[in-house]
Amino acid sequence: MSTDRRDFLKRASLMGSIAMLAGGPTAGALATPSELTSVVEDSVASQAEETPKYHIKFAVCGMSHDHIYGMVGAIQRGGGEMVAAWGGEPDKLAAFTKRFPNARIVKTQDEILNDPAIQLVLSSQIPNERAPLAVRAMKAGKDFLSDKPGILTLKQLADVRKTIAETKRIYAIMYSELLEVKAAVYAGVLVKQGAIGKVIQTINIAPHQIFQHGGVAGGGTGRPDWFWNPEQNGGILCDIGSHQVDQFLFYTGSTQAEVVESQIANIRHSDHPKFQDFGDMVLRGNRGLGYVRLDWFTPDGLGTWGDGRLFILGTDGYIEIRKYTDVAVKKQGNNLFIVDGKQARYIDCNNMALPFGPQFVADIVNRTHVAQNQVECLLAAELVIKAQLAAKQVTLEA
Repeated sequence: MSTDRRDFLKRASLMGSIAMLAGGPTAGALATPSELTSVVEDSVASQAEETPKYHIKFAVCGMSHDHIYGMVGAIQRGGGEMVAAWGGEPDKLAAFTKRFPNARIVKTQDEILNDPAIQLVLSSQIPNERAPLAVRAMKAGKDFLSDKPGILTLKQLADVRKTIAETKRIYAIMYSELLEVKAAVYAGVLVKQGAIGKVIQTINIAPHQIFQHGGVAGGGTGRPDWFWNPEQNGGILCDIGSHQVDQFLFYTGSTQAEVVESQIANIRHSDHPKFQDFGDMVLRGNRGLGYVRLDWFTPDGLGTWGDGRLFILGTDGYIEIRKYTDVAVKKQGNNLFIVDGKQARYIDCNNMALPFGPQFVADIVNRTHVAQNQVECLLAAELVIKAQLAAKQVTLEA
């Protein structure tokens, strides 16, 4: 057992003793350590990154959000070679070229779309521009990987689906809170193994930080004008909520789902009246239930950009993931807790390999959908668009 966790448990034991002295529950009402189910600490065995089996050529066409760096990294791990890049914002382009000094920078998007050597296009362009770009790329014979949210309106969704059907191209959205978080990947392994029985419900709590002082997820240098405008970013449910709805579908295995209820609010940002800094939604799928809470209120004291939590309830146990930190215990992320009929376990998932990059590159070559279910990807996009459209605007009294 690590020293920080041992100290934490000692402090918890001390606080329990103080509570009893202060008139809390009697000693007989509390379980002694010997009566508790065993607690086991473990870690995922060290896994070497998979050696790329394939090689493809890809290009970046739009880098409005810094998520593009994670997207590029995933494809490079899978065997992708970046052969060109285009960016519409001078500051973003300057930062990109500093990070990738050998990148060939082109002056127009058409130079990428008309290049027959390029197989895959990546984009974190301004959100409302991503789906139209994806349609153009697919019609030009390219596969497409979008930052989230990939689609902002039902019309855009219909266009993307129609283009996929006509061109047979692969369209994907980088839902990184599932695909690029090691604990979330390992939770998927456990669920598939039946470790907690049939999944009944997922609960996603996804706080974010607007001006980031701990960790960088796109706001380390402030936010651009489009960030504050839901017509450009999709609104809080469509934007960051797309991550969470994707996880709901993935872990429950739901192939059909509806938004039962959704609400949004602007609580603290009156200087940006259209902005939404809080939102939540209730989901009902054919194989499970879901609840999602989103906000932009992460305080600086956390030390990172958000205390993302995922709870997966099963018929025979449950899983909790503390994705980016274990608040007030340790700053390390990728913490997984699982309780079943025999024991409670803490699992450090930091050694888990991330399979998305190699799998997605293989999909491009083999015309498969192993890395991401394309139907599920688009259903997640559809649900968050509908949640946003149906959301009740709530005003809290001062």
